[in-house]
Amino acid sequence: MSDHSGQIYTLGQHAGLHAPLKNACSQCSLHELCLAEGLDLADLMRIDELVQKRRRVARQEALYQAGDPFTAIYAVRSGFFKTEGLLGDGREQITGFQMAGELLGLDGISTERYACTAVALEDSEVCVIPFAEMEDLGRAVPALQRNFHRLMSRELVQDQNLLVLLGSSRAEERIAAFLLNLSRRLSRRGYAASEFVLRMTREEIGSYLGLKLETVSRTLSKMQRQQIIEVQQRHIRIIDIGALEQQSQCQ
Repeated sequence: MSDHSGQIYTLGQHAGLHAPLKNACSQCSLHELCLAEGLDLADLMRIDELVQKRRRVARQEALYQAGDPFTAIYAVRSGFFKTEGLLGDGREQITGFQMAGELLGLDGISTERYACTAVALEDSEVCVIPFAEMEDLGRAVPALQRNFHRLMSRELVQDQNLLVLLGSSRAEERIAAFLLNLSRRLSRRGYAASEFVLRMTREEIGSYLGLKLETVSRTLSKMQRQQIIEVQQRHIRIIDIGALEQQSQCQ
């Protein structure tokens, strides 16, 4: 994907994310997207004390498995993840893709066991946030608690939007909405919204959107023929974002 200097940005990269570990929440370039948004310096320092551990996760390594005891939530500091669960017939279903500045592990709060498995799609790093300690800090810092509730609400809205998408949309609508969602999330991180390299495979996109691999490939090719997007393997360039938005809203 292009940054402000015109260089291609690979989905999952972010400037400054491989700095020394001394760079805590108060110094992180993602703090406005994460739990620290809007906190004053004193409260940021308290979060710094909470988030003292980071974990590197190699490509294709699981951060946690479905059924593991729930102990922490994780803020993605760099890299890219997928979350997946099992359907009733034993098939795997991808439930989401998470990029830098987003949280993992919220699925474990209600049952105290993780409901999904989180797998890194590239070499990644997360901030480990012990949940019990975060709850205690949230009572002392109301702004932190509000931020956490905001992020949980965002997750619920995304889940609801996906259910609506899968229940009523054609393949073109699902693919268009998926690309627009990635574009907007990347734009929030300060990058141009029109060009990026997908970290997930077409098969993984299909699992997430409830489509077959062949349908995903055929739909992307059709959009390219319509000059809505340009596709080169995993490299996507949005040519006509208006047309893409129109496709995502078709009924």
